Amino acid sequence: MTLFLSNVLIPIAVAAVAAVLLMGLINMMRGGSPNLSQKLMRMRVLLQFIAIVVTMTTLWMVGQQ
Repeated sequence: MTLFLSNVLIPIAVAAVAAVLLMGLINMMRGGSPNLSQKLMRMRVLLQFIAIVVTMTTLWMVGQQ
């Protein structure tokens, strides 16, 4: 389970955060909708929280072995 978390879920979580961040930056550079920028920022914060929870869970599980 630890290998699955560290080799699959953590990279997916980090990639999701990076993708939303890039989408927000592109929207901002193009002068896009401020509402979309706000939604993307909220989504990024949520995804960062999920990434932190997955990372901390993985570290906790490694410590239990």
